[in-house]
Amino acid sequence: MRPKIAVIIVHGLGKQKKNYADKFKKQIREAFARASGQSPDQLEIEAVHWADVFAGREAELEQNIITPYRLRYHHLRRYVLHNLADAVAYQPVDSESQNYDAVHMTISQALHRLTASAGPTAPLCVIAHSLGAVIASNFFYDLQHSSRGHKLVIDPASPLERGDTLSLFYSLGTTLPLWSLRYGDFDRPIRVPSDRLRDYHGSLDGEWVNFYDKDDILGYPLKGVDPAYRDAVREDVAVNVGVWWKSWNPLCHSGYFASRTIHEYIADKLTSVMRSMAPYPSD
Repeated sequence: MRPKIAVIIVHGLGKQKKNYADKFKKQIREAFARASGQSPDQLEIEAVHWADVFAGREAELEQNIITPYRLRYHHLRRYVLHNLADAVAYQPVDSESQNYDAVHMTISQALHRLTASAGPTAPLCVIAHSLGAVIASNFFYDLQHSSRGHKLVIDPASPLERGDTLSLFYSLGTTLPLWSLRYGDFDRPIRVPSDRLRDYHGSLDGEWVNFYDKDDILGYPLKGVDPAYRDAVREDVAVNVGVWWKSWNPLCHSGYFASRTIHEYIADKLTSVMRSMAPYPSD
């Protein structure tokens, strides 16, 4: 029996329903089954839902500062509030209780659930869109480079929860280059695969691949951010995403999860990971 692969999906900006990734999960499983000839049950997938961290406060602001003052362009203001405000609210601050940690806890919880369903040493694939790619990158950066990440790990922590089995990282339409402007130096990207991966899977390799659409004004290539990113990111892949009336303009930013090109690329890599894993001993 082959061991399973753990997958987390991290959404981007804006109001997101809890089932935002249901169709994407189905498409990834189907693409994996076609590529591997194996059951899609080999993948255990968790969709991280961090939008609720901000949802209550954003709704309160809408009721207190937009509706009673009858501000014009109500729908456009709501869009700004529920999209750009996410990026502002996520910034780390000097306090004991902050959104930055609360958002990261949603990833910790997903990895904790995957430990039970996929196994404590399952190889981990991360698929993250837009601001979600920034969040996922920061989460694993804190695990790899900082002690602050470990306080969010749910004890007793598995290798999967510690990020030791991180193998594949796919950023879709990422805003990470914009985030880099916060720092004087942005030269310590996360390590993909994790330095510890081969402690658990000696034959596995990994990669960080970044997908971007040239029409997407929020999604950018990563290798040009810094020489360290040129080495860390295997490839920036240009794709055309979105339905026909979005694929040629900035509205394409919401189309990455529906891209067949992305589904098939990720499925092929998941298949390679599965074939490189040693099977469990038969009962």
